[in-house]
Amino acid sequence: MNSYGAGAAGAEPAVEWSVVGSAIGPLLLAATPAGLVSVAFHARPDVRDAALAHLRTRLGSEPVEAPGSERLAEPIRRLAAYFAGERQDFGLALDWSLTAGFHREVLRELESGVPYGTVVGYGELAARVNRPEGAQAVGAAMGSNPLPVVVPCHRVVESDGGLGGFGGGLETKRLLLALEGVLPQPLF
Repeated sequence: MNSYGAGAAGAEPAVEWSVVGSAIGPLLLAATPAGLVSVAFHARPDVRDAALAHLRTRLGSEPVEAPGSERLAEPIRRLAAYFAGERQDFGLALDWSLTAGFHREVLRELESGVPYGTVVGYGELAARVNRPEGAQAVGAAMGSNPLPVVVPCHRVVESDGGLGGFGGGLETKRLLLALEGVLPQPLF
């Protein structure tokens, strides 16, 4: 567990968060001084509360709602540009505190090595991190990705062409892949 601490009175909050609208529904974004630390899909009150409890437990401080946060301003702008089809990469500072070990290694490879408009199989991604037998472990890493969309777990698919799973739901995965030109746009 990281310990960002609650900070001294008047100090900048350790974790700032906000819910923003997107083409795939409301997203909860959270950032620390190190960078964007969490993106949560479908940020309805129950999902939001669970995401904030997870951040509180894992990062050791109370997340502070900060819709006008300077820390969140650039991630919000870049996500809006991505959903508008105007941006293909994020280039954001990321805080990898919520992942470690093999999962972090896989997610970093995914973030840097699977560009916009492409997909990779679970097994191929495992081979890229020198664990060719680790396709299922790659699936677990995708399921625990704290930074979906920005770290594009939607680009990981089954070797037979199936979509595979997705924490945001398969319809969200389809929408993201259609946005990137990998799948046809939905008719309605």
